[in-house]
Amino acid sequence: MAFRTLDNADVRGKRVLLRADLNVPMHDGVITDTTRIERVLPTIRELVEKGAKVVLLSHFARPKGKVVPEMSLAPVGKRLGEILGRPVAFAADCVGPQADSAVAALKDGDVLLLENTRFHAGEEQNDADFSKALAANGDLYVDDAFSAAHRAHASTEGVARLLPAYAGRLMEEELKALSAALEHPKRPVGAVIGGSKISTKLDLIGNVLDKVDVLFIGGAMANTFLAADGVKVGKSLQEADMHDTAREIAARAKEKGCTLVLPVDAVVSREFKAGAESEVVSVDQVPEDTMILDAGPKTAELISQRLAELKTLVWNGPLGAFEIEPFDKATVEVARAAAALTGEGKLLTVAGGGDTVSALRHAGVADKMSYVSTAGGAFLEWLEGKTLPGVEVLRAS
Repeated sequence: MAFRTLDNADVRGKRVLLRADLNVPMHDGVITDTTRIERVLPTIRELVEKGAKVVLLSHFARPKGKVVPEMSLAPVGKRLGEILGRPVAFAADCVGPQADSAVAALKDGDVLLLENTRFHAGEEQNDADFSKALAANGDLYVDDAFSAAHRAHASTEGVARLLPAYAGRLMEEELKALSAALEHPKRPVGAVIGGSKISTKLDLIGNVLDKVDVLFIGGAMANTFLAADGVKVGKSLQEADMHDTAREIAARAKEKGCTLVLPVDAVVSREFKAGAESEVVSVDQVPEDTMILDAGPKTAELISQRLAELKTLVWNGPLGAFEIEPFDKATVEVARAAAALTGEGKLLTVAGGGDTVSALRHAGVADKMSYVSTAGGAFLEWLEGKTLPGVEVLRAS
């Protein structure tokens, strides 16, 4: 890989500033999902076993540069210690005397969590003095927070320029998966791009078109493509002002030899609610008073069959309004088909984005894909072909 990793780092006896993403969901002071904590455990354990003094940095919520007690990382440190199975010390600040003394007290193999970096305005401003203050408590820097890598903040980019910087195991895993999916993929490559609006995914579609052989368009986005092609979509959600753009994308796909796959049938309803009366129709037979809320069974079968011809699949966005039954069927069927091919070793599947992760969990296959990114914005920006500042500083020169 073109990135410095823990394989290249001598950490014994060193103070290792480990940037994690511990921005976990919390309700009334109780953590409701520990996924982000669990994902950083391999890096923490490796550093501990190698005798490093582990100093964890993370942001939490949006305190906007001020101390907000209910946005403290203290409860996260407590839960981390329980899951890790060893004490995790906590300092009530990430810079200054409290941080300094807590770091000075560390012995080899100890773990310390510093307070929310966003309690300081210098974090999001990537302030040079704040970066130096953070760096003062480390001998080297390890970044395991790909989900924050699209932000040039002090703890994600500023510190990495002041200390020897390496990718943690989670960051390394993410970078390997993403590289295998679009940078150096096994062909043919396909992408499932769903969601509600073309306007929010123009950069993504533009970048992906250059790299895939088949592009499956789903969700309400597909309605815009259909309407742009003269298909009457009734009361379906679609962007009338994006018809020219949809036609341009279709023309560009054809020019590049990329097959654009749109729904051939749809599940329609007169109301958008759980258990609503629905019917399956051909996309050119959508009743005027209905709306398309899911791809139909023929479309799901068509996509599933095409997946069997691929070696690599990138997935972002559901094929329908999967949160509400019965409009989840196409997403579930295609997700399970992709998972089955992955399990047979025939398809490498990389998926990400908030709705996508939720949809794959709903289908019961989130743990059956090759890699599912929980990084949200960073995953999308990578798909869009943008430079991620928190990743660039880890490149091996």
